[in-house]
Amino acid sequence: MRIISIRRIREYYEAHPESKVALLYWVEVVKRAKWSNAMDVKRSFGSVDSIGGLRYVFNIGGNKFRLVAVVQFNHDCVYIRFIGTHSEYDKIDCRTI
Repeated sequence: MRIISIRRIREYYEAHPESKVALLYWVEVVKRAKWSNAMDVKRSFGSVDSIGGLRYVFNIGGNKFRLVAVVQFNHDCVYIRFIGTHSEYDKIDCRTI
């Protein structure tokens, strides 16, 4: 899968170094993935939650961080919508960001 935008992930882990290892692991798994449906995503990340509208919430680093992404299966793209701590995630509406 192609990740849009890797720069956003890099900027986040540069500002929050404790997230770097977990985010880089997520990036490697996603880059190697060939997802065609929600079950494929679930096989790669067992704790992922589908929240509708092709949006998924990924637990990163033992649930210390959350990443919200839109997965476009037909274009093999994953669009990053949000990266933040669990408490920051609780303050957003992940269905509209």
